[in-house]
Amino acid sequence: MKRTDHIYAPKAAAILHGIKYATLATVTPGGLPWNSPVYAVVDEALHIYWISDKEGQHSRNVRHNGEVFIVVYDSTVPEGQGEGVYIQAKVRELSDPEEIRRVRMLKKGDIGESPSLFQDNGVRRIYEASLLHIWMNADEVEDGVFIRDYRIELAIDALQDAFRRLG
Repeated sequence: MKRTDHIYAPKAAAILHGIKYATLATVTPGGLPWNSPVYAVVDEALHIYWISDKEGQHSRNVRHNGEVFIVVYDSTVPEGQGEGVYIQAKVRELSDPEEIRRVRMLKKGDIGESPSLFQDNGVRRIYEASLLHIWMNADEVEDGVFIRDYRIELAIDALQDAFRRLG
């Protein structure tokens, strides 16, 4: 465990647990940056899932290059008090019916949808991001004056422990 994980892992876990929108940064096949807000859910293993139109630009980008950057930011607090979780991840499109059912249960409960809605001729797909690195923002204040902000990398296992404790 890193020296600061006991401070930042619970904060990051609370953000991932409570904030449902994430910003997904991808790269177009032509090398241009592309950001997309997505409604996301996180499981206990810290996989991040979202559902998108398979022809959406970010979906096409992920098929071209599965390396993404995700930011989950708590913008519900007053100015200057926001905290964010920054994630480098690898994304894959789910195709296994059992995986699709599990994620739909995680997101919506049992609503009786067929996994085929997210396969083959279906318009939407379910995507899974697996964490490679994760950071949280921190700031430096001197005599009550903001100096700078920076990121602190967290140990994924410490964050998983903190997330599980949230239930």
